[in-house]
Amino acid sequence: METTLSLIVRPTEIDVNGHVNNAKYLEYLEWGREEWYETANLHYDTLKKLGMQTVTVNININYRKECRQGDQLTVITRPKSVGRTSFVLEQYIVNAADELCTDALITSVAMDTVTRKSCPVPDPLRLLFE
Repeated sequence: METTLSLIVRPTEIDVNGHVNNAKYLEYLEWGREEWYETANLHYDTLKKLGMQTVTVNININYRKECRQGDQLTVITRPKSVGRTSFVLEQYIVNAADELCTDALITSVAMDTVTRKSCPVPDPLRLLFE
C-alpha cells in the first residue's frame, strides 16, 4: 500500500540559507508515515488495542534537492520489508515538477505497550507488506 501526502512549504520551515531546514524534512516524513497508518486503519488506538505501538529506531535520509518557501511537495510512503519484530518503510519527497528532493528508509520496531520490549509485528500491520 502506497500513500501520498501533499504539503506546501511554510515560511517558518525555512532556515538562514533560504531553504527548508534539514530537521523539517524529518517532520514531513513523519506526517507521511502517519498518513500511511491512518489510510491502513492502523490508528494509534487500534495498535494500542493490539497491545503494541511502533517505535522508530533508524532513519537513513538523503537530501537530494533543496526545497524553498511556497514549494508544493508530495510525501510518498510505501512498505519495503518486514521482519519478525521490525519493518522498513521507504519514503520520498518530490516537488511539483516531480523532482526527487529527499529519500529515506525508516526502520521501526513493534513494541509491547506493557513490557516496553520488542514484540512480533502484528498481522494487520504485517499484511501491508505483502
